[in-house]
Amino acid sequence: MAAVPGGLFAVYKPAGVAWGRVREAVETRLLRELNAVPGRAPRQHVRFLPAPGDDGAPGLVAARVPVLADHPLVLGIGHGNKLLTDLYNCHLTKVYTVGGLLGKATDDFSDTGKLVEKTTFDHITREKLERILAVIQGTNHKALLMHSNIDMKTQEAYELAVKGLIRPMGKSPPIITAIRCLQFALPEFQLEVHCLHETQQYLRKIVHEIGLELKSSAVCTQVRRIRDGVFTLDDALLRTQWNLQSIQNAIWDCQLKVKTELEKTLGHQDKIHLHKMDVEMAHAADS
Repeated sequence: MAAVPGGLFAVYKPAGVAWGRVREAVETRLLRELNAVPGRAPRQHVRFLPAPGDDGAPGLVAARVPVLADHPLVLGIGHGNKLLTDLYNCHLTKVYTVGGLLGKATDDFSDTGKLVEKTTFDHITREKLERILAVIQGTNHKALLMHSNIDMKTQEAYELAVKGLIRPMGKSPPIITAIRCLQFALPEFQLEVHCLHETQQYLRKIVHEIGLELKSSAVCTQVRRIRDGVFTLDDALLRTQWNLQSIQNAIWDCQLKVKTELEKTLGHQDKIHLHKMDVEMAHAADS
């Protein structure tokens, strides 16, 4: 039976599709292809099985039987799940493009929610929007330092800053590490948001609050994740690529940057799993 190397890969989730359905579709396709690959015959080993003797008394007889661990219905799971937990513990930044529409407010901050208010927006300029964004970024920068529990006057803080590791290494409220305006054409605008520990509802609420600060109202029209830690859109497999070969290639292609990030952030805490990645990367290079 063919094998998939243990590791991580990214897929593109279409808008409006629950992540559970995406995962189920990938798993179904992958297992179907794995089960379709002709597998080698199971190894044999010798076992002494009970059998009646010539005189009818109970006895044992040597027999060759298949190794059950090689049976095609036995599924082995690699260390990819552990790596996913380790990456989560790195508390890496995610990046989104977030669309906004000025002039109305809804009960859930989205453009599909129940309308609760309409407002004017002709007085709003890009400069006014960018001033609000600068305030948001400054406020969140203070929160980032507070929840990182680091004395910024120490040598440790300097070294962490050089490595880009100043971030909460535990639970914290959502924090925006950077925010900027990508497009502005009344009544619409688009933001790029770098954040930690966020939810989509949090990002929609940010758009709502920006509208209020601009003496108007705003709803969120789109939330699109374009980076998740070490993974970018270029790494994300489209639906047509949810197959065995593409997933194998994606895991191999991403192994080095996953390993590099874990070494930088977690260091010695993950030596065992980093060693496994080294072995698999060597095997991939030889194949």
